[in-house]
Amino acid sequence: MDDWLIYRGVGAPDPDRIRRLPPPPPWRAFSGEPLPDPAPPIDSASTRRLGARGEAPPAQDAEALELINAALYLRRPLLVTGEPGSGKSTLAHSVAYELGLGRVLQWPVVSRTELKDGLYSYDAIGRLQDAQLAEHGSDDIGRYIRLGPLGTALLPAAQPRVLLIDELDKSDIDLPNDLLNVVEEGEFALPELERTADRPGQDEVRVLTDDGRRVPVRGGRVRCHAFPFVVMTSNGERDFPAPLLRRCIHLHLDPPRDERLAAMVQAHFGAGSDERNLDLIGQFTREDGDGELRPTDQLLNAIFLTQHAVREEPARREEIAELLMRPLDTRQR
Repeated sequence: MDDWLIYRGVGAPDPDRIRRLPPPPPWRAFSGEPLPDPAPPIDSASTRRLGARGEAPPAQDAEALELINAALYLRRPLLVTGEPGSGKSTLAHSVAYELGLGRVLQWPVVSRTELKDGLYSYDAIGRLQDAQLAEHGSDDIGRYIRLGPLGTALLPAAQPRVLLIDELDKSDIDLPNDLLNVVEEGEFALPELERTADRPGQDEVRVLTDDGRRVPVRGGRVRCHAFPFVVMTSNGERDFPAPLLRRCIHLHLDPPRDERLAAMVQAHFGAGSDERNLDLIGQFTREDGDGELRPTDQLLNAIFLTQHAVREEPARREEIAELLMRPLDTRQR
């Protein structure tokens, strides 16, 4: 394995490797003063996707590893495309787990999502109500500001946070363009804080983050230090503007097969589980040539259910698996 790789896809923690990441290229260096607080540890969102890591063989091929590491070295977002179930979202969790980068910040995108949803929210009504009730007063504006997943990822930190922008192709036409400046500059303003930054004692305000911490924001701006490792996923339902594509590293993931599929089964069901379920894996992969959509979640569901329902009845195992692994478009007819 090439020694230059920081993330190696080995399925086991190796947090020391992130310290080997060289400084960014000059055009991707940012000046935020690092905060001392470490990122919270990974949570159940990661463990649900990764399973019992450490028992699995490498889960990415050489080209995928090179592109993932290119995004790390160049401090550029990674745009990951592929069919549902190809492991696009799981990739962000795998990088965070292996490199010890803490809890993955997740920003699920829908048609109504706007850039500000990812950056921060300001509860002006709550602040007004508190002022009227004289419970807390209105001086501590930071109590009413919460950074979103993107805003939290851009906080200055010594090590990059991992941010998953999931299903970007579901957004309206403006969001990919709106992301351009933030992705390029690595900073954003909070106008509510900028307006008061010149007042005595207001230059630094502590605000709430997406992961529940209170952190200082100086001068009404968030400016990153280590650019986050950003994974943007797309199911290929739309094209993105050229300026955004120019700022990203593009990785296409094919549905997991062979070693990657075996790794996935072992991660969730333990060592040797791929051998014990060769019949179901073979049944799942035999249908590849028909052009139908079969996410790998269906295979995992079939393995789990047949382990409990019909362990010793091969015919019944195949029958139940067939029901669970029907193509998605067949289910909708």
